[in-house]
Amino acid sequence: MTTTSMTADIKPEQAVSAWMILLLAFACGLIVANIYYAQPLAGPIGAALGLSPAATGLIVTLTQIGYGAGLLFIVPLGDLLETRRLVLTLIGLATLSLLAAALSTHPLPFFTAILCIGLASVAVQVLVPYAAHLAPEAVRGQVVGNVMSGLMLGIMLARPVSSFIAQFTSWHTVFFLSAAAMALLALMLRIALPPRKPISTLSYRKLLTSMAQLMRSTPILQRRALYQACLFAAFSLFWTTTPLLLAGPEFRLSQGGIALFALAGVAGAIASPIAGRFADRGWSKPATAFAMLAVAAAFLITHIGAYGSPLALGLLVVAGILLDFGVTTNLVLGQRAIFVLGAEYRSRLNGLYMATFFAGGALGSALGGLAFAHGGWLLASWLGFALPVVALLYFFTEQR
Repeated sequence: MTTTSMTADIKPEQAVSAWMILLLAFACGLIVANIYYAQPLAGPIGAALGLSPAATGLIVTLTQIGYGAGLLFIVPLGDLLETRRLVLTLIGLATLSLLAAALSTHPLPFFTAILCIGLASVAVQVLVPYAAHLAPEAVRGQVVGNVMSGLMLGIMLARPVSSFIAQFTSWHTVFFLSAAAMALLALMLRIALPPRKPISTLSYRKLLTSMAQLMRSTPILQRRALYQACLFAAFSLFWTTTPLLLAGPEFRLSQGGIALFALAGVAGAIASPIAGRFADRGWSKPATAFAMLAVAAAFLITHIGAYGSPLALGLLVVAGILLDFGVTTNLVLGQRAIFVLGAEYRSRLNGLYMATFFAGGALGSALGGLAFAHGGWLLASWLGFALPVVALLYFFTEQR
C-alpha cells in the first residue's frame, strides 16, 4: 500500500474551538437531512408525478444509491483535495439538485435530482474526518462524538420535519427550504472553515485502488465496520417496520402520531459525545459491549405488554431511544478507532467504514420489510434481536 504525507494550514495539535465544533455538527445535521426528507413524502410525490407504486419506491432507493456511490467514489477525495473546496462543491451540487427536485413535474428530472442529492450529501463524511484532523489526539473522540450528534439529529429530525411542513404546504416547499438552507450553509462554511490541503502523490485511480488494500490489511476497520453493519441493519429494520406496526390494527396511529413517535429516536443523539469521551479514556471495549446489548434489549422489551396497549406503545418509544443510543455509541467508537490509524488515509477509511455499514442498513430494511410481511412484528423483532447478538458473538472473538 502506498502511503502519503500530509500537511494542513491548521495544525492537528491545536485545540478546536467550541464554535467550530458546533458549526460542524450543525452542518452535518443539515446536510444529511437531505437524504431523508423525501422518505415520508414518497406517496404525495409519486401521486404528483404520476408514478406507479413500484416506481414510487425508487424515490428512496435512488437517494440511497447516490449516497452509497458517493461514499466509495467521492469521500476518498478528502485524502487528495483541499477539504473546504470539496465540501463547498458538494453543497453547491446539493443546492442545485434540491432546486431541481422542487421544480420537477416529470419523473426523470426528479429521479436525476434525488440521485444527485444522495451523491452530494456525502459532504458530511468529508466533514467528519476533517473534524478529527482539527482535534488534538487526547480529545479526538469527544470532538468526533459532538459532531456526530449533529449528524444523528439531522437523520432523526428530517422525516418528522418534512412531514409537518408538507402537511401545511406541499412537498415542493420542503425542497425549496432545504435548498435555501444549503446556500446559507455554504456561505457560513466558506467564511469559517480553515483550509486543509492534503499533499498526496496518488492519482485518483490509485487512490481508489488503495481502498481495497486498506480493507484487506486493516483488521480494526474490518471488525468495526462489521460490528456497525449488524447494528445499523437492526436500526434500519426497526425504523422500517415500526411505522407499519403503529399504523396497523393494533395501534391505529395516524401519520402525525407516527411522526411524533419517530422523534423519540432524537434522544439517542446524546450518545455521540458520551461515546467519544469513553473512547478517549480507553473504555472502547466495554462501551462496545454495552452498545450491542442495548440494541438487543431494545427488541426484547417490545414483547412486554399486549400489542396496542399504552404499555406496549410506551415500551416501543423506550426501545427506539435505547436502540438509537446503542447504534450511535458504536458508530462513534468505530470512527474513533479508525481515525487514529493515520491522517493520510483517514477519508478513505471513513468511506469504507460508512459504505460497509450503510450496506448493512439497506439489507436490514429489505429483510425487515420481508419479515414483517410474512410474520408481522414477532418475526421482524426476533430478526432484529439476532443482528446485535451476531455482532456480540464476533466481538467476543476480539476479546480473546
